[in-house]
Amino acid sequence: MSAADPATTALFLGAFFDELTRWGVYDVVVSPGSRSTPLAMTAYELSRRAPERLRLFVDVDERGAAFFALGMAKASGRPAAVICTSGTAVANYYPAVMEAKSSRVPLVVLTGDRPPRLQELGAPQTCDQLKAFGDHVRAFRQMPLPTADAAALAFARQAAREAVIAAGGGAAEAAESRIAGACLGGPVHLNFPFDEPLKPDFSVEGLFEAGRRPNVSRETFVPVSQQLAPDAIARVAELLAGRRALALAGEGTCATDAEARDVLAWAHAFNLPLLADPLSGLRRFDDALVIDNYDSLLSVGGEAPDELIPEVIVRFGRYPVSKKATQFTAACGALQVVVDPLETRDCNAATDVYVPCEPVAFARSLCAAAPAEASISCEFADTWTAANDAARERIVAAGNQEEGFEGSFVRRILELAPEESCLFAANSMSIRALDTFYLKGEKRLTVLCNRGLNGIDGTTSTALGAAQSFAQTTFLTGDLTLLHDLNALALQRELRVQRAAGGSAPSIIIVLLNNNGGAIFDMLPQKSEDAYFERLFLTPQDVNFEAAAQAFAVRYQRTRSLAEFDAAYKNALGTPGITLIEVPIPLQGLKSRYAPCW
Repeated sequence: MSAADPATTALFLGAFFDELTRWGVYDVVVSPGSRSTPLAMTAYELSRRAPERLRLFVDVDERGAAFFALGMAKASGRPAAVICTSGTAVANYYPAVMEAKSSRVPLVVLTGDRPPRLQELGAPQTCDQLKAFGDHVRAFRQMPLPTADAAALAFARQAAREAVIAAGGGAAEAAESRIAGACLGGPVHLNFPFDEPLKPDFSVEGLFEAGRRPNVSRETFVPVSQQLAPDAIARVAELLAGRRALALAGEGTCATDAEARDVLAWAHAFNLPLLADPLSGLRRFDDALVIDNYDSLLSVGGEAPDELIPEVIVRFGRYPVSKKATQFTAACGALQVVVDPLETRDCNAATDVYVPCEPVAFARSLCAAAPAEASISCEFADTWTAANDAARERIVAAGNQEEGFEGSFVRRILELAPEESCLFAANSMSIRALDTFYLKGEKRLTVLCNRGLNGIDGTTSTALGAAQSFAQTTFLTGDLTLLHDLNALALQRELRVQRAAGGSAPSIIIVLLNNNGGAIFDMLPQKSEDAYFERLFLTPQDVNFEAAAQAFAVRYQRTRSLAEFDAAYKNALGTPGITLIEVPIPLQGLKSRYAPCW
């Protein structure tokens, strides 16, 4: 019977992880397991010897671990790696892999597996893991059993390079410069079969140096600046000239302040209103052309006053959070220009012109072709600006309600959250409340959400992962979302371990707007007075979140009034680890509470 050589395993994986970090992977999340021992121990050894190169986290829940890694990658723009054992552990990665694909988040999935001689023979914890994620990953590679000759070590390093390239590591920005979750990557999967014994021998000479290419200190990507061809610039400029045009700026519009300013410069060059989704990064700017209250200006079905109807719509990124805005885009009959480097992402099936480039490259190219200022009409933009200002007054007035209205608490979060902090929103009502009450201004917030598949899987874990790039993070969530990922609170201990080891100590405030159920259905067609509505849709759970917080050693406070909330939130700011602030909200009457805004 064959057996693994611990020294060979160490050299093969040492070369792989060394190369992975040289090409941009800085974070790895491990879920404990036996067959993944070689991967986990090698990653740990590198993080121990060179913590500046690799940061390691442990999450016992594979589903949460994958989302935790996804959150780190979304916030930083760098690919993050995640390690698990064989069998159902791999399947628990599926929701995060699907989200990473849809949101274009660079994620490197490393799974341990039984050797070929044990496959399809009833061996324990063994299943077919080849291409386990199907087309939801950008690339899959079945790794060989470890060997340590020169060709094998060169292959291990090349496999690591290819994984980072496929994941989209070349598009990464420095975490501290990012203002939004715009990514151009995706998940990749490498499956590693291992024979016993599983523990590598780290005493071997040249553990992380073997197989390095000579005279190369560090591999890197060479940045390439996109530029539209002159004829393409002229064609698009002609489409915009003299027409009522606006831009729909969704998630993916920009990743940095510099990119946002270039998009704003383009808008001013053509005098175009920018309908800015809360995840676009553009609401950080108090600019007249940033239209933040469009959801309040549009009717259900996308209807709008005639004076707001454009002839041309330029869309950056995915369609926005606002369903009414998506409907408006389909219903208004405008010429549709989609700007995206990879695909149209046009669920309205209405693309007339496709420009295959990044929004910032489009904006920079078009600025050079801007018409003379005297020939630009201000009327259409001024109409949108005036309507937006009027809607702002209604929203501010609605946000001044006292106890019992979610919007009032969301508005307080936005006012109290520190500069340069992260605000992570759950889906369902959390992101919609944020869309309504996140008014443009000069506060430098990074606003993130898992909008790829709009799910509640792993949302708390994702927020905690994103928090590793910020000193302060606020996670806005409802009760069903928090309950769905309650295991994530166990990361409180891992954060203490990181601090004890001299790592960063982020402060994370979870604001739980607890309406004890699925209040969003109060606004959807399923709403009914029949018994099925509560049983199937409102689904009240009656969870004692204080007891849950206590179980995981998470600080907890329950608040009802805005004054109590302000005090609790201010007190939690800067406190290392996780703090949970619960705010009870009525389950019924959601639609009527939001009526003044919508």
